[in-house]
Amino acid sequence: MNLKLLAHISTAIRDATHRPFEVRSATPVGGGSINEAYRLEGTDDSRYFLKLNDVQHLPMFIAEAEGLNTIAATNIIRVPRPIAHGIADKQSYLVLEHLELSSRGNAKLLGEQLAALHRCTSSRFGFTQDNFIGTTPQPNECKDSWIDFWREQRLGFQLRLAAQNGYSGQLQALGEKLLDALPAFFVGYTPQPSLLHGDLWSGNYAFLSDGTPTIFDPAPYYGDRECDLAMTELFGGYSANFYAAYRAAYPLDAGYATRRDLYNLYHILNHANLFGGGYARQADQIMQRLLAELVG
Repeated sequence: MNLKLLAHISTAIRDATHRPFEVRSATPVGGGSINEAYRLEGTDDSRYFLKLNDVQHLPMFIAEAEGLNTIAATNIIRVPRPIAHGIADKQSYLVLEHLELSSRGNAKLLGEQLAALHRCTSSRFGFTQDNFIGTTPQPNECKDSWIDFWREQRLGFQLRLAAQNGYSGQLQALGEKLLDALPAFFVGYTPQPSLLHGDLWSGNYAFLSDGTPTIFDPAPYYGDRECDLAMTELFGGYSANFYAAYRAAYPLDAGYATRRDLYNLYHILNHANLFGGGYARQADQIMQRLLAELVG
């Protein structure tokens, strides 16, 4: 990392924190596939977490900071606090509070805190601004109807993107049938607009050294809380204690078992659009299964 970039970021941190700061070292941190990441250490031994990407990805960092601030404002669950973001030396950056993370901690408390976060509600589905799911734009235009929101802003958007990426034929035909059939999945169930993390796979939570849960890399919006729970099950990585604590604090509707696939279809379609490979076939299979359940 060059000195010009480090000097700019040091100034940005000083301006944001109103404290003296000068980068002493920048150590690469692995684990992410989208951004470069570094642990910054200052001459005063303070630490920050830095993300870097191309200039055109600044909106992604702005949206991430807004999402973290929204979750932090609830005072329910720990997130890394945004410090500064901007452009320096032909790169976009985001500076966050540095947290020492562990894979072990209080999973029961994580379930309880997520349930409490989901009790933070809005009058409409959507969010104050569009954001990103991975590097894919995630539109969040507010809607009064959850079915309309999921049809237009989530599944419909990903299907249109899939068509642009060359996934036509059966994928689109099944998608059209599923979009038309969406009301059938919500008979007797009316979701509330709950504040969601939005991308809660197992790589986006951890624990502090004292066991305190923390979540990060959000793609938040107000939607059906089942979306977050479904995402936790998509790739695994959450304990039985987590699920038991969540359900005890905020029981789930019986229809969740079916809607879980409907909600995870959004992420599978997004993976198909980002990475291709077998994700398009998986999306095809999920849609066939969902449509078959309606017929059955």
